[in-house]
Order: sequence, then structure tokens, then C-alpha cells
Amino acid sequence: MNAIARSIKGRGATSNMAGRFELIARLRESDGWEQSAPDPASDRQELLPEIARSIISRNSSPDVPFSLSINPYRGCEHGCVYCFARPTHAYLDMSPGLDFERRIRFKANAAELLERELCDPRYRCEPITLGANTDPYQPAEAELGITRKLLERCLEHRQPVSIITKSTLIERDADLLAEFAARGLCNVFLSVTTLDDELKRRLEPRTASGRARLRTVAALARRGIPVGVLLAPIIPALNDTEIERILANAVAAGARKADWILLRLPHEVAPLFREWLEVQYPERAAHVMSLVQQSRGGRDNDPRFGSRMRGAGPFADLIAARFRVQARRLGLDGSQWPALDTSQFRGAQAASVQLQLL
Repeated sequence: MNAIARSIKGRGATSNMAGRFELIARLRESDGWEQSAPDPASDRQELLPEIARSIISRNSSPDVPFSLSINPYRGCEHGCVYCFARPTHAYLDMSPGLDFERRIRFKANAAELLERELCDPRYRCEPITLGANTDPYQPAEAELGITRKLLERCLEHRQPVSIITKSTLIERDADLLAEFAARGLCNVFLSVTTLDDELKRRLEPRTASGRARLRTVAALARRGIPVGVLLAPIIPALNDTEIERILANAVAAGARKADWILLRLPHEVAPLFREWLEVQYPERAAHVMSLVQQSRGGRDNDPRFGSRMRGAGPFADLIAARFRVQARRLGLDGSQWPALDTSQFRGAQAASVQLQLL
């Protein structure tokens, strides 16, 4: 473990390790004098604009249930230490550690790009997922409003959307989402990792509590918006005991579907998570990683399609069985989940209608 790694208030990562593409790796060592000194970089929050060249990403992975996605932000202030998107910051010559949480890139021209791509005669309508990597409702969204602008463009074009978030900020856009839902054009998944506030504080330091997220589930459900719950990630020996409890609370709040993902530790996430375990749960660290490796073919991570989301082996099979039984018993197995309607899509037609109204 990095000798300087320590818990930093409001942060998930405990260090700012170099990304895998950096030619020079820097390892900070401590002589004991600065253990209690704050990291001068840990509290600086930066919002960095970028001019993107395209906005709709296309996915061909067989174990991801969507083909198109939009990520208006790169990096995420929520600071979830396990976030599988952390390694993407290495492509920006930034650290997947603390930099991922405090140096947030936002796509300033996202709405304009989406308008152009939806009006392209070659575009074929499919549901678009917002939040496939980083959260579209992270704190920066309250100031920038990029996600709301994207939703406004999608609604004009009758473009169906699916949203994944762990933020209560999504309630701000309930008016738009209710209009989407009335046309069969949207669904929402709230990620609920734990109902234990202390674990949440350590694991996902700048997120709403699990119960606050369930209140958001209830608020959206009251507006007629199809809303589900995503248990992600399930972490052996940390939150796996909460599966049945979270699902029971989710259905009581109005959730209509649930899904789950086993902890994934790609690239730099593995050493960052190991550092975090040694700092936050040193007495349990070896046991957690033993169960992870038992479910990942003896490694920290298994990137293979078909197993990367669920894992394999006795422990992963037990998690899958527990989830399946409870979800079926509660009616959260997806049997009542409506499909999104692509037949209403209007490409360039929507743009011409807007021009006529000017």
C-alpha cells in the first residue's frame, strides 16, 4: 500500500496514484511528520470545459443492455471508490484516484451535438442511456444543467431515454421525465448500494444516503415514471448481507424492477480499492479480497464478457440465487417493466417544427 494513503474527508480515493499511461510514476512516501496534514490538492474542485466532437457513444458489449449512451461528464465528484469509470481519467493524463473526484470535465457543447446527431438522416432511433459511466446528476449538474438540456432535446425529438443515477437531483427534472413517461419514452434506475450510513460515508462520500435515494424512487413513482433499483456494486463481506433488505425497501418505495452487479476492479480501480480497504476496514481487507478473487477466477478482476458483471464460482452463484429469489417474490424481476417506444421519433422534423414556432 502507498505509505501516504489515508482517509481524506469527503473523498473516496486515499491517494492520487499515476494512471497506467504515464511515463513517470510518482510514489509519495511519508516520514511520519505529515500524517495529519491535509493534502492541499484534496479539496480543490475543478470544472474543466471541453468541446466534444461527438456525443452519442455506441456500445457492442453483449453483457450491457443498451447500444447507445451519453456521458456529459468525465470524472465524478461523488467519489465512489469502486467506480469502474475511474480508469478513463488516465486517458486525460490525470489520476484515476483523487483527480477523478476533483477534476471534472464537462462537455459544454453536449446539447448542440445531440441536436445535430439526432437530425442526421443516418441516425436510427434506439433508446439512449444517460449515466452509463459517470453520474449525469453529479453535483456539477446543479450548476451547469447539461443533463437537463439533453433531456429537453430528446423530448423535442421523442427520443427515448434510460437514466442511471444515485443522485436525488434527478427530482429537479421530474416535470420532463413525467412527460417522457406519459409517452412511454423513459425509465430510471436509482443505484442503491447500502442503507448503512457509515458504510455509505466511507464508500460513496459525496452521495445521498440510501434512504434518501429510496425517497427519490417514491417521488418519481408518484409521477408515473417507471423506476427501478440497481444494487451496484455488491461487495463481498461489506454490503452483500443487505440484498433482501434493500429490495424490500425498494418495492415499498414504488420500484418496478431491480438488477445487480458484482464489484468490478478494472485497471487502476483494483489498487485504489485495496488501498481503501486497508485504510477503512483493515481487519476485513484480506477476507473481502479473498471472496472477490474466488468470484473472479483467482484474480482481482475478470474482464471477460459473460462473467464480468456477475462473477463466477460458489459465492457469486449464491449472490445470484439470493437476488433472483427475492426479486421474483417481490415482483422486481422485470416482468412488469415496460419497453421504451421508438416509433414516435422525429429527427429533422422536430427541428423544422421548432423553426416554424420562432
